[in-house]
Amino acid sequence: MRYRQLGRWGIEVSEITLGTWLTHGGLAAGAAAVACTRRAYELGVNLFDTANVYPEGHEGEAERVLGASLAVFPRDSYLVATKVFSPMGDGPLLRGLSRKHVLAQADASLSRLGLDHIDLYQCHRYDPKTPLEETAAAMDHLVRQGKVLYWGVSEWAAEQLDEVVALCREQRWAVPVSDQPHYSALWREPEASVLPACARHGLGVLAFAPLAHGVLSGKYRAGAAAPAGSRAARPADRWMFDRYLTRSVLAAVAEFQGLAEQAGCSPAQLALAWCLRDPAVSSVVVGASTIAQLEANAVVPDLGIGADVIELADKVLGVVRLS
Repeated sequence: MRYRQLGRWGIEVSEITLGTWLTHGGLAAGAAAVACTRRAYELGVNLFDTANVYPEGHEGEAERVLGASLAVFPRDSYLVATKVFSPMGDGPLLRGLSRKHVLAQADASLSRLGLDHIDLYQCHRYDPKTPLEETAAAMDHLVRQGKVLYWGVSEWAAEQLDEVVALCREQRWAVPVSDQPHYSALWREPEASVLPACARHGLGVLAFAPLAHGVLSGKYRAGAAAPAGSRAARPADRWMFDRYLTRSVLAAVAEFQGLAEQAGCSPAQLALAWCLRDPAVSSVVVGASTIAQLEANAVVPDLGIGADVIELADKVLGVVRLS
């Protein structure tokens, strides 16, 4: 495993982050999720990403499984990142980035995780209904309490990053240290303004969905039905794949897969290496429901996939990029 500095901040994170969106408490059974988490730690992963709302329908369970999985390891040897924003119930006070919700959910997440502090507490989305100063002040309060060490955001626009950093510096509050954008070789929208904003402010970048929701793994074929059990085969998730599962995109992905085979790696490994080609990307957030998946992902930093291969991959997928 290799490590990168989280933006300009003093912590180093593994280039591979274990994500828990669909696995812990979801697609992976409890024992499998625990095994994957502990194997990830053994392989050098030191950043584990979750959210209070994971998984859908069983909110909070991912945090419980993750906390129990990591409890056997020294607390100073790993980092836990979780998030707040999404609804945790039906009431109007159980969602968003109000001071009330942020503080209450921090305590709830700590309880579920079985921890006394959250290493990285992230605003899962931007909340247009809550004044930015209310959210930033709440995060600063948590940092001063010691319940949160660092705070960050996910899927915020560049102008929102500019505004919150300026506000925190003006008020002498703890500033956000990271952003978690949706970023892959197929979805490059962050390159236009978000990644430059992160570089401008010294924010680390934790890229989520680096496999384009599994499309870059090569599991989907033009003219063929989505494999049984895959996310694209689930009616609830189909909306996420409509833009990816087109003939032109899948043809480019097939060419990308051939390039990976020639390079002696899997398409998923090449997709992760593509994201990591940019030194501004601190880590890629990727889940795993099996030990085999996890181990294949974890070795990517050590494969030494050449810059020439990355450049070819960029050209192959660049013609069908979706942003």
